[in-house]
Amino acid sequence: MRRVLLAPLAVALVVGLAACSGASSGEPVEAVAEEARAPLSELVPLDDPRGYVGESTALVADAAIEPVLDDPVPSLPVTITSRDLAGDVEVTVDDASRIVAMDLSGSLAATVWGLGLGDALVGRDTSTTFPGTEGLPEVTSGGHNVNAESVLGLDPSVVITDGSIGPNDVVLQLRDAGIAVVFVDTATSYAAAEQQSREVAAALGVPEAGELLAERIRSQVESTAQQIAALAPTAESDRLRMAFLYLRGSAGIYYLFGEESGANELIESLGGIDAAGEIGWTGMMPATDEALTELDPDLILVMTGGLESVGGVDGLLEEKPAVALTRAGQNRRFVDMADGQILSFGPRSAEVLDALARAIYAPED
Repeated sequence: MRRVLLAPLAVALVVGLAACSGASSGEPVEAVAEEARAPLSELVPLDDPRGYVGESTALVADAAIEPVLDDPVPSLPVTITSRDLAGDVEVTVDDASRIVAMDLSGSLAATVWGLGLGDALVGRDTSTTFPGTEGLPEVTSGGHNVNAESVLGLDPSVVITDGSIGPNDVVLQLRDAGIAVVFVDTATSYAAAEQQSREVAAALGVPEAGELLAERIRSQVESTAQQIAALAPTAESDRLRMAFLYLRGSAGIYYLFGEESGANELIESLGGIDAAGEIGWTGMMPATDEALTELDPDLILVMTGGLESVGGVDGLLEEKPAVALTRAGQNRRFVDMADGQILSFGPRSAEVLDALARAIYAPED
């Protein structure tokens, strides 16, 4: 049901990304040295985060993903029920030696890596940019459109996807070609990321690794959220009202993300108030002048590639004058993060939260 509800959102994103294929380079994302970064508990937060002026970029301390097990041995074959947009299908996976895991945010490849099966990955989507995947051939063309020929040319034994990239009939062509294609639920929350870990692990015959990864995601996110709560203002009136703005300048695409997009859970975990959720927005809405004026956020979260596609903060304020009229626009209060990280729910969730919290509450550090 979640996949069906989010399908219009995913399709719209695919169209936008396809129209701006250069927005996501596919190169490894930047990180900062772990030893140079103080823990969140040692940071001195801004006295007035709502009044701070200036943009900032969130960088993870370490973009690498540590597997929960080293070289787990899949117990195969396994037969599972795969639920795609056409309905339930029984899929048997009897070989996990050549895996293509693809979705809009790169979460599935990150999950496969986190399970300890990274060496079995033979292709990647545009958003899979973490260390170790640099040499993998890209199987999405024009941004996030699946290229069936590219996938077939890699001779995968199994394809894992969540329906967030397509077209769907192209993905189903892979199944018609005899490849085991497994659809799992889209992860747009931390709890869903835990469940996705279990689903992917079950499909690949390593259920024990799935439980370990799910528990690690849960414990790390919980610990990081507690530390963020100590940084964020405690009074409701002082909390930052945030909005997630999706940008693809060359395609003229500007959308605000609401509930069920993942942005709401991200914002709430950062100690902020989801401005779109306040008025009951679900999924994505066009960022019209009226919508931006109604939301009037204190801070706007954006993808780095999206911000670059509109010419940076200056280009955005010039292109969308309504953004300039918001409190965030007036204070240039934009926080950007790599496209393949900011809405990636999975093994990197805690690191994403940590990086964003620093950029929001202690940008000077």
